Formats: sequence, C-alpha cells, structure tokens
Amino acid sequence: MPNFPDKFAGVTVATKANVYFDGKVVSHSVLFADHTKKTLGLIYPGSYHFGTDAPERMEIVAGACRVTLDGQAAARDYTAGQSFDVPGKNGFTVEVATGLCEYICSFLG
Repeated sequence: MPNFPDKFAGVTVATKANVYFDGKVVSHSVLFADHTKKTLGLIYPGSYHFGTDAPERMEIVAGACRVTLDGQAAARDYTAGQSFDVPGKNGFTVEVATGLCEYICSFLG
C-alpha cells in the first residue's frame, strides 16, 4: 500500500476553495517551490464527472470511491492507499456511496 504524506512542508496554499457541484466536491490548491501543483479535497456522496487538461494522479487518502474513466465501460473501486491516473484531455466519473472520500490530486503535465 502506498504511503501518502500526511503533510507537505514548504508550500503555499490557496485560501480560496475550488468548489464544484454545489459544494459536494471541495478542494484547495497546494503550490510547491518547484512550481508543481496538487489539490487536496473532499468528495461527498454522489456521482460527479470531471474533465482533465493535463494528466492527473488521484490518490485516495481516506474513504472509498468508484471510478469510470472516459471511454471505458468498467468501473473500478478505490480505497484509502490506492491511486489511479487519468490521461490529459480526458475525463472520469467518480462515485462515492457513503461517507467522505479524501484525495490528493497531482497534476502530472
């Protein structure tokens, strides 16, 4: 199981939240000294579709979700400690059945 960090040192955090789907998905941007960016977020129960510009890696920190990548028929379940990659110029649907799903999204491109 991957060991995701429980904190990031030496970063800048945007105080304005990224709010999607009437507050059902909320994240904050974290900016690193090397100019990379991640978001830390929460997903409440429901089904949500996101598009990507650059490739992304979604790391599930807590909770669980079901993900269907655009162009694929099969969904896959992810729990804390697992991750999935989404190609750039693509998208995915994420479903949370109960509780909260906490994630780190890394922008890879």
